[in-house]
Amino acid sequence: MKLDVVHDLQSVYRKLVDSTSRPGLISDLGKEAALLDGGNAAGCSRSLLLLALTLLDPEVTFKVYGSEAEAVEAEINQLTFAKAVQADQADYLFLLKDAGAGYLEHAIENANPGTFANPHKSAVIIAETGAITEGDNLLLSGPGIQTKTGINVELAGDWIEKRNEKNREYPTGVDLVFVDRNHQLLSLPRTTQITESREVEKEWVM
Repeated sequence: MKLDVVHDLQSVYRKLVDSTSRPGLISDLGKEAALLDGGNAAGCSRSLLLLALTLLDPEVTFKVYGSEAEAVEAEINQLTFAKAVQADQADYLFLLKDAGAGYLEHAIENANPGTFANPHKSAVIIAETGAITEGDNLLLSGPGIQTKTGINVELAGDWIEKRNEKNREYPTGVDLVFVDRNHQLLSLPRTTQITESREVEKEWVM
């Protein structure tokens, strides 16, 4: 790969931190993704691999969901020396685009939420999604957001409700990171409140 594992991965990390500290900010990983050689493990996007290279090392664990999960886990292990484990033991859970309906909810349900004494030991879920764009389908509020900000994420299912349940007892919970086919990154830390726009419309009607 032509990727500079120091300079370029630091750039990826800074973009992840920026998007996490300012929920709703979409970061572009296209420049760094273009530096990766072709031929990743089947089903693994360059953006997901970039995040794995940035976040994983021999001291952390991970789990992959998807039709080619074993192949992707083997490649990530070879590149980072991180160990693949079961979902409830993983520091990072990666969901490939073909993981299928219900797998994000399953990952959220099974992910380690940390403890009140050690909330920082909770899991981070990184999922490939459809297009991530500015919009108003999802309204975000909370720390790092002045009032509210809108975002569109092409992602079906009841993941918002499942996330709300998982993050009910703050500071425990899980953080979500989404990446799309255009290498756009969106981070949703547990402190961010998510409201679907149709729920807002219902409130106005009532």
